[in-house]
Amino acid sequence: MPEAPRHNLPAEPNRFVGRERDLDDLRGLFDETRVVTLCGVGGIGKTRLALRVAAGLVGGYPGGVWLVELARVGRPEQIVQEIARVLRVREESGRPLLDTVTARLRDLRCLLLLDNCEHLIDGCAELAAELVACCPRLSVLATSREPLRIASELIWRVPPLDLPEMGYADAESVQLFMDRAAAAGTRLGYDTLPDVVRLCQALDGLPLALELAAARTSLLSPGQIADRLDDRFSLLTTGGRTAPARQRTLLATVDWSYDLLSAKEQVLLRRLSVFARDFDLDLAEQVCAEPPIARAEIVDLLGGLVDKSLVLCDEERRRYRMLETIKRYAMKRLDRAGEREAVRERHLSVLCDLQERHFTTEMVRPGVPWPERLGCLMAGKQLLDDQRAALDWAAESGNARLGLRLCAASTALLPISGNLTEIVGWTERLLSLDLSLVPDAQVAQGKAYLAYGLEARDELSRSLEVATESLAGLGGDGGNAFTRCVMHSLVVILLLRMGRIDEALHHAERGLADATESGDAWNQAAGLAGLSAVALTRGRLREAQRLGDEALARAREHGHRWLMARMAAQLGAVAEARGDLETAKSQYEQAVPWLWELGGDSELARCLARVGRVAAMLGEFAAARERLADSLALSRQSGQRQGVARCLAGLSVLAEHEGDLDGAVLAAAAAATLRESIGQHSATIRIEELLSRARAKLGEGRTASLWSRGRAMSPDAAALQVLAGERPASPPPVAAEPVRHSLLTARELEIAGLLTRGLSNRAIAEELVISPATVARHIANIMEKLGYTSRAQIAVWAAEHPSASA
Repeated sequence: MPEAPRHNLPAEPNRFVGRERDLDDLRGLFDETRVVTLCGVGGIGKTRLALRVAAGLVGGYPGGVWLVELARVGRPEQIVQEIARVLRVREESGRPLLDTVTARLRDLRCLLLLDNCEHLIDGCAELAAELVACCPRLSVLATSREPLRIASELIWRVPPLDLPEMGYADAESVQLFMDRAAAAGTRLGYDTLPDVVRLCQALDGLPLALELAAARTSLLSPGQIADRLDDRFSLLTTGGRTAPARQRTLLATVDWSYDLLSAKEQVLLRRLSVFARDFDLDLAEQVCAEPPIARAEIVDLLGGLVDKSLVLCDEERRRYRMLETIKRYAMKRLDRAGEREAVRERHLSVLCDLQERHFTTEMVRPGVPWPERLGCLMAGKQLLDDQRAALDWAAESGNARLGLRLCAASTALLPISGNLTEIVGWTERLLSLDLSLVPDAQVAQGKAYLAYGLEARDELSRSLEVATESLAGLGGDGGNAFTRCVMHSLVVILLLRMGRIDEALHHAERGLADATESGDAWNQAAGLAGLSAVALTRGRLREAQRLGDEALARAREHGHRWLMARMAAQLGAVAEARGDLETAKSQYEQAVPWLWELGGDSELARCLARVGRVAAMLGEFAAARERLADSLALSRQSGQRQGVARCLAGLSVLAEHEGDLDGAVLAAAAAATLRESIGQHSATIRIEELLSRARAKLGEGRTASLWSRGRAMSPDAAALQVLAGERPASPPPVAAEPVRHSLLTARELEIAGLLTRGLSNRAIAEELVISPATVARHIANIMEKLGYTSRAQIAVWAAEHPSASA
């Protein structure tokens, strides 16, 4: 697998000017403190400085440096979701997302850059404090207009750029203005320096104000700009009288820049504020081209805004974005102009049309080449932030009709690449609105989307209930055929997971019949796969093989890699049940590059674990170890405990086939404990067979001791032991009672003494300043050394031998 990236910091858009002393000092602070907040007025350059500082720290953080942009996050509860998205952590059923994120970060030495915290200051403060408290090697760099005000925070007030004095040509503010003017195509001579100095002083060395002013040098001289700024300062009081002077200066500068625009440029700037993140020309034309602006005018007007530094773009002018300060200013202007509702409604409508076209091309239309289908999937993903904003508006404005339509048309949020919480959250929020004016079929499509998310979150009963309601609402309308077939396939999965095989067969047959009638290759493949799964569950292996072959053929006919991967995995399961391990491995391996291309971490992790398990049974130990390690890494990154448990089970198979029964029992015990913690049953038949073989070879006592030790181990420790090929030492001989304590280390004796007080692992960890997992490992070692099977036995022994545990 390619090496994982060490950071997600963007490339610098232009030359970084000044602040060299700040950079050195700030980077040095992280040797002493773990939380640094860059504070200052908007436009002073907090984000740019933070990015530069973070880039210089990448080498010191093996766990990575991760930028979390919070400007587009609207509610406190979305902060942890954004952090999870950046870290590629996915929520698990029945576990708070914050717990999953904390578990991901707990042992990593990494740096989180929380950018633009001010509008969510309380939520950011609470979350940062909890993460720092729970993750001892984590550092946080934040930018905000006010401090987080949490324990151990170091507040760095970002100053303006140096202002010119005697040697004004060397001042940072002058350098920045001259550099940006040159980038705008204006070469300023030495004779302009006095006016540049006056301008820099008037703007208080604020970087954003200087950049906006420099962009105007193609039309006005520095002296003319400085003269106009002086006039604006005396007229504009948009900032509060108690606000800092620099804040009023910045607002005056933005007001002034806005007033210099043509009437149509002003209208376009206001309307562009509706976009959640970056956008392209086509999207701007579709959303913003309403009177008084014609669609043909958008390209020139947008170019003018780019030239004036009010809109930024990439080198090829394909993607555009607005600085957050400018965007927020434009939002207020949009509101003041009375256009907010109309533009946001148009934004929602355009998103519906776009995503429906992407969905139809990616999933439904026959004969589309894979690159075109993949392009539509990627285009849908690129619209994800805007989709969230549009759905938020739909919920806020009560437009359930368009909101549900947008949900039903998107694959960007589906488990192929999306967040399960979002699937459920958005549809529940929309379905709770007044639905009296929404067609029944559209409500049914929304419920289909909800059922899909609930199944992926393991809420089987509720998912089945909602899916049944959806099927009833979809009826026999030909326009709903695709969704209806998808629901039949989902119900098959649900019923098989619930052990209701006959009912699953009925829905598989119904779905396949409907898909065949409509010529729908996607759902023909899914229907055949469902029938194959039913046959496999009943032990009809030849039938399962035949149906699986047909399913893969239909999937290839459709061409979607995700569908093909699922069909190949089904054939792998059939081959494994037949005992044809070579074929099983080949089928699983076939799915890996398809899933890798799509970026579906959960599906890819599952497939890699299957490959590793089968490779182990074939004696291909190096390949098995590599695949299981890759699967484990993906599951840990996405925070999926079920995936980690699956890897542990595969590692147990690997250990046993390598002749390491100790490691096999340890890994199986850790997997069983992890599955129990998320409410899943262990594969009891395989475990009992393993334990039976272990008892026969290792003895009852040794096997019981290993099982207890494995249940107390952390999943990472158990996995590492097998992956590293380490074998636990043989138990020491049992000594006479008087010298039994000599078997224990000083730390183990200390922990044994604390057990007499009835302390939990966490309480012991806090008292000794170690981790609970370390405590658990010590207790397991004590049990093994003393031949005990419970904490209570250790406590009794320690109480009877106070001198040993003193």
